[in-house]
Amino acid sequence: LFPSPSSGRLRVERQSEDSVTLSWSSGRHRLCVWRFPFRLEILCEDEVMVTFNSKGKLWFEKLQDPPSSIGADLCLHGFSHVYGLPEHADGLQLRDTRDGDPYRLYNLDVFAYDLYSRLGLYGSVPLLVAHKADRTLGVFWLNASETFVNRVEPQTDVHWLSESGVIDCMVLLGPGPQQLFTQYGQLTGYQALPPLFALGYHQCRWNYDDEADVKAVDAGFDRHDIPYDVIWLDIEHTDGKRYFTWDSALFPEPAGLQRHLEKKKRKLVVITDPHIKVDPDWSLCREARDGGHLVKNREGHIYKGSCWPGESYYLDFSSPDTRAWYSRCFGLDKYKGSTPSLFVWNDMNEPSVFDGPEQTMPKDAVHCGGWEHRELHNLYGFYQHMATAEGLITRSGGSERPFVLSRSFFAGSQRLGAVWTGDNVASWEYLSISIPMLLSLSVTGIAFCGADVGGFVQDPEPELLVRWYQAAALQPFFRGHSAKWTKRREPWLFGEKVTAAIRTVIQERYCLLPYWYTLFHLAHTSGLPPLRPLWVEFPGEQSTFTVDNQYMIGGALLARPVTDPHVQEVKVLLPGSGEVWYDVHSTKAHKGGQTLSLPVSLDTVPVFQRGGSVVCRSTGSGSCTAEQQQLPLSITVALNSLGAADGELYLDDGHSFSYRDRKAFCLRRFSMLSGRLNLIQIILYNELFALPSSNIKTSPSTCTFSLSPGAKDSSPAFEYTETCCRLTVNHLELPVAMDWEIQIQEG
Repeated sequence: LFPSPSSGRLRVERQSEDSVTLSWSSGRHRLCVWRFPFRLEILCEDEVMVTFNSKGKLWFEKLQDPPSSIGADLCLHGFSHVYGLPEHADGLQLRDTRDGDPYRLYNLDVFAYDLYSRLGLYGSVPLLVAHKADRTLGVFWLNASETFVNRVEPQTDVHWLSESGVIDCMVLLGPGPQQLFTQYGQLTGYQALPPLFALGYHQCRWNYDDEADVKAVDAGFDRHDIPYDVIWLDIEHTDGKRYFTWDSALFPEPAGLQRHLEKKKRKLVVITDPHIKVDPDWSLCREARDGGHLVKNREGHIYKGSCWPGESYYLDFSSPDTRAWYSRCFGLDKYKGSTPSLFVWNDMNEPSVFDGPEQTMPKDAVHCGGWEHRELHNLYGFYQHMATAEGLITRSGGSERPFVLSRSFFAGSQRLGAVWTGDNVASWEYLSISIPMLLSLSVTGIAFCGADVGGFVQDPEPELLVRWYQAAALQPFFRGHSAKWTKRREPWLFGEKVTAAIRTVIQERYCLLPYWYTLFHLAHTSGLPPLRPLWVEFPGEQSTFTVDNQYMIGGALLARPVTDPHVQEVKVLLPGSGEVWYDVHSTKAHKGGQTLSLPVSLDTVPVFQRGGSVVCRSTGSGSCTAEQQQLPLSITVALNSLGAADGELYLDDGHSFSYRDRKAFCLRRFSMLSGRLNLIQIILYNELFALPSSNIKTSPSTCTFSLSPGAKDSSPAFEYTETCCRLTVNHLELPVAMDWEIQIQEG
């Protein structure tokens, strides 16, 4: 938990021989404790919302001390839609488990995982989110051992069973989705604010061959006018799979390579797995062994398992001393060939052990303090992620934000960096399942998430590759990645038509980065994820509760990626009977509360802006985020049925902790009402330029703007398009850090 949750005083409302009723705060909620049979009831007003031990399945296995297995059941009264419990390759809504396996939370290295399966994958978040029209609840079962969760309909009965540990169960009372996300963030931490480059496009492959190959790929993006920010190196860049080293034949000048990229404001990411090649002649191996930083077996000897280097030790990241030592390994003086523009990818950290049970570490391996591996298995990757992020922060003297991608994760991993969905397959089915997988991560706090574009395994056909880029450009973490036995997959290798389509969606992603960055500021400060199921924004609409092929990006944009081959039309649910939705490409307005049949071509990416919202974009993409940052902004104002709209823009330097330590940021609010568009001061930062445009339903006769009270008004040029009721106001050159107002006079 991070930080320690606050507490409040309970009051005794009434008690009898069999029960006691407690309340707190305003008294709206009450807790009733029954003696026999033991159960707890949580009530709102007089309605029972949750019953703990409703079926009498509270369980402590007493053969060991502490107990070696625990269990409990809860009834969530009136809730028939539940979500969460990642990571599983399944739909967004959790299914009734009476017809098969329970949901398993046990971090494993699963290559080309089965779809629509309840078996565990790379990470685990033991948070279940229940929703109905007037209430959202969460149940957080804080346990890092192997855990099974059964869910039984029609109302939701949930049974948790963990192999070891203690019962540490928290109920989050909402009452709405946004309040629940904030409550969960208060428990486990909010999403880290990523450096801006991390929200750009990442190009990865297992493996780029050598320095010349990396430079050629980098030049290819420039030659084809495709922006990108980061190129990645997999395990083959090292000296014999020894992490923190370089293959001297293939990468003789790694620092020079990084400087070559840094001249273009681009970054390099390298992989560091948690296993250490057994090599007594390697200084890092000796340090780990002699410093007591390695996991042991049940006999007290150093545990050895097999992974990429062959025979390997495994670092004991549960030890604070080991994490501190590992963090120091990222120092520029220690990690030879590294520079400040090098960032990190933690893979194989479930942990993966090729010759271990279920390809992971035996449960009786021993960690710091005598804890068996079974007690903390699902935390292993979390602790490596923590040590790596801290290492990059320390490398900069505490001034620069880190970027670390981890395959394994647990509750709280959001405050450390990003995760992805692992070894997926180049097929339409895996493209489709990536959307509910990312939504499940998002509603459980893991907001910075993505899936390998094009599929890690096998070769995608050109249409699939285009559709995957279109989908991934509208998701938080955006990386193309593929296995070494697949064909090369750089965006320009499939013909000009495919290259043009991919170029367009990547450029559009870069143009939308001011909006994405603002959403991550919101996630960082309130827990609201950038990627949201429709029901988060429309909690009272039953029709949204089961939708997992479209989603909201923040509160303003609705995306419906095309995930089937050869389609000429898709169905798009536009929620809200009183809402107005604008097609972002045609600007055509559509009424909410309907399912729209939308014609699509290979170039079509269905995205709609919600009436009542303001979305900030960059006027161009540049070649990377550093160039995009310097470009003017455009503001798209989509009016609701009342002719009003509002939105926010967050800006900072994009890389340091100055926003936190020196409050060096700019948060601005736009408001449109009664023909007046205002930029309202919140906090000043620096000057950028904005080129607002807006959707308005009647042709204006005049348009004027003023920078401050008493200043002389100016009349900018504007254009009005009657076919789509679009007003475009051009060349304003208004500083975003100053208050201003645009007044539109109807004709």
